[in-house]
Amino acid sequence: MPRRPRNTPRISDEERTLFREAVADAKPLPPDDKIQVPQRRPKPVARSREADEREVLAALVAAIPDGELETGDELEWRIPGVQANVLRKLRRGQYRITRELDLHGLNANDAKPAVALFIHESRQQGLHCVRVIHGKGKGSRTGQSILKQLVGGWLRRHDGVLAYVSARPEDGGTGALLVLLRKLA
Repeated sequence: MPRRPRNTPRISDEERTLFREAVADAKPLPPDDKIQVPQRRPKPVARSREADEREVLAALVAAIPDGELETGDELEWRIPGVQANVLRKLRRGQYRITRELDLHGLNANDAKPAVALFIHESRQQGLHCVRVIHGKGKGSRTGQSILKQLVGGWLRRHDGVLAYVSARPEDGGTGALLVLLRKLA
């Protein structure tokens, strides 16, 4: 009987019996029936590219100013050249939301890089319409959403954003923004 390695646990007689019962109906394959299992190689990881993307993201976060506060419940914005009917379709929920970011519980310092990373990754994935949930500010000291205004300012200054509107009530209402993204070139 071959020697077993030192750290291998012993198999009890009961376990041997159970195993033999479980494989009792098994039949060995004939020697000419060899099964070819295709070897799948893992996708290569471009470490230099990842480092470059982290640097770009850091530059994006640094380039987005904190934004000025506005008043009003509903937000909407579009870059010049985006037609009004695109904004209307966005407001009506005619674009499918493919990803969302929930900023509840984050302060401005944590939310700003989270938004930049979210927009960057969403564009990398080829997504067109996303939702950013900033909340309504009911839990804040002032009862108003500071993040709502800041996020609007950050998105206006992000070159990957074409337009945004406050969400429909069923999509988060004035506590969320629906964002249209520019395709990567």
